[in-house]
Amino acid sequence: MAIDDLLDEHEQSERVRSWVRSNALGLIGGIGLGLGAIAGWQWWQGQQLQRSMAVNGRYAEVVKAYEAGQLPTDKGRAALDAIGKGNPTLATLAGLQLAKAQADAGKRNDAIATLRGLSNLDRDLRAVVHQRLALLLIDAGQGKEALALLDDERNPAMLDARGDAQFAVGDRAKAQEAYLKALALVDVADPQHRLLTLKLIEAGGTPPHTEDKT
Repeated sequence: MAIDDLLDEHEQSERVRSWVRSNALGLIGGIGLGLGAIAGWQWWQGQQLQRSMAVNGRYAEVVKAYEAGQLPTDKGRAALDAIGKGNPTLATLAGLQLAKAQADAGKRNDAIATLRGLSNLDRDLRAVVHQRLALLLIDAGQGKEALALLDDERNPAMLDARGDAQFAVGDRAKAQEAYLKALALVDVADPQHRLLTLKLIEAGGTPPHTEDKT
């Protein structure tokens, strides 16, 4: 190797050392920030996991109590609010279970209040909440209020409840219409099909299969 080449390499090495000395604090700070960010992310993930486990545990606890018929003195607000802050979907499921327990215990108005108090509803659970609330309202003689909740033309359970609401307010023609729409969405082998057929007949309607024979 030529002397000039050695001098060039030595000069380059000195330049690298000089740059490192000049930027040492910045390098150390950058590494420190990177490590701090990783540690912060891991801490945040740990906190989220702990919160999730706590919410899941609380949900399991209250549902077990509701299934055993143990109704909270505050009508479930504290538990549902606490669960809802961590997981709105679990809060909705807990609210549905509470409303069922309240209705089974003869506390229909409390069940209605529980379902009305549910918020941040998941799209799929929204239909379930509205249908169950509508049925409770129909039972309470509030068919018109129930109708406002039953707005899904592609959900057979909602159409079934709409037929019940229309029948309750005395509009048999619209009740028949709702039951027929629901029947069109339910498989013949489904037990709900038989129930809808009976409701349609009670409302003065004719089941589709009977019409085909005439």
